[in-house]
Amino acid sequence: MVAGLCLVLAGCFSCSVKQNPQQLKEKTAQTTAALKSDAKAVAAGVREGWSRDKPLDLNHASKTQLESLPGVDAAEADRIITNRPYAHPEDLVSRGVLTQREYGKISDRVTAKK
Repeated sequence: MVAGLCLVLAGCFSCSVKQNPQQLKEKTAQTTAALKSDAKAVAAGVREGWSRDKPLDLNHASKTQLESLPGVDAAEADRIITNRPYAHPEDLVSRGVLTQREYGKISDRVTAKK
C-alpha cells in the first residue's frame, strides 16, 4: 500500500512544475511522516479488532494491553500489574485496584487466568 502511494506521489511530482530539490525533499518527508502515522493507526485498529472478541487476561496482559482498555490509564495499568495475581476479574474492585464504575467499563473485556 505504501509503495503504491509512493509511486503515485512520484508520478505527481514528475508531472508538475519543476520544483526546488530541497522543497521536493521536504514534501517527500512530510508525506512519508503522514503515511507512517496512518499505518500506525491502521495497525492499532487491527490489533484492537483482533482482541475485541477475546477477553484480556489480567494476570498476563502487558501494560500497553491494559492501557488499551476503556478508561485505563498508565497509573491504573500499573496498579493492576502490581496487585497480580487475580483469581477473578472482580478482584480488581474487592482489592481497591479499580472503583466499581471503572471496572464496569472493562468488565466484559477482561478475564483472570492462572
